Amino acid sequence: MSIREIFPIDKWDFKSESILANLPEEDFALLTAHEVVNSYAKGEIIFRENFYPTGIFYIRAGKVKKFKRLDSRGEQIIYVANAGELVGYHAILSEERYPDSASALEACVISFIPKEDFLAAIQQSNILKGRLLKTLSHEFAVLANGMALFAQRTVRERLALQLIVLREKYKQDFQPGMQVEIDMSREDLANLVGTARENIIRTLSEFKSAGMLATKGSKIIIYDIKKLIELANYK
Repeated sequence: MSIREIFPIDKWDFKSESILANLPEEDFALLTAHEVVNSYAKGEIIFRENFYPTGIFYIRAGKVKKFKRLDSRGEQIIYVANAGELVGYHAILSEERYPDSASALEACVISFIPKEDFLAAIQQSNILKGRLLKTLSHEFAVLANGMALFAQRTVRERLALQLIVLREKYKQDFQPGMQVEIDMSREDLANLVGTARENIIRTLSEFKSAGMLATKGSKIIIYDIKKLIELANYK
């Protein structure tokens, strides 16, 4: 059974991996003609907020967090990007500085695509142009849902919903009935949910006691996705 049959995952999850999927060969070749493939260690910065962009980033392997600094209060994670996704392209399209920062959540392999190649590919490819427009529109809707989530939901509800979304991102060779392990520090999870680390630890313990999940070090193993969906109270 697909998660979409029981939960509207697309309301809460960006879909930029669809931008390059099955892109015509000549368009993809133009886009990646001068790409530079780099490896990033966990925690390494990919780009920083307020810096001028010189290109975009294509995640070939690993996961990346996009976040904003909150002065002395740490950071707020806006989004977790997966392999196959593009990051950093919003600043190129708006001709502005990066509105946020990005760093590797785990060991990553990422292609840097120069700004000139990205813009040239957009000019040539109506398919790429249309997909970018569709993705930007979808991301606006996801961000609007996220704002409502922070304003109207409890920490328990927000954590449950983020665990549902993260479960989709951490699936690998998934088969129905398989358990999914989410490998994220409690600090990062707190920054994603928008609460203190202590609240995350306490609430995870409550979820664990209710049989919804288990923990193993930094890993969270989801047992009962239906209970999490019920608790998320997303309607």
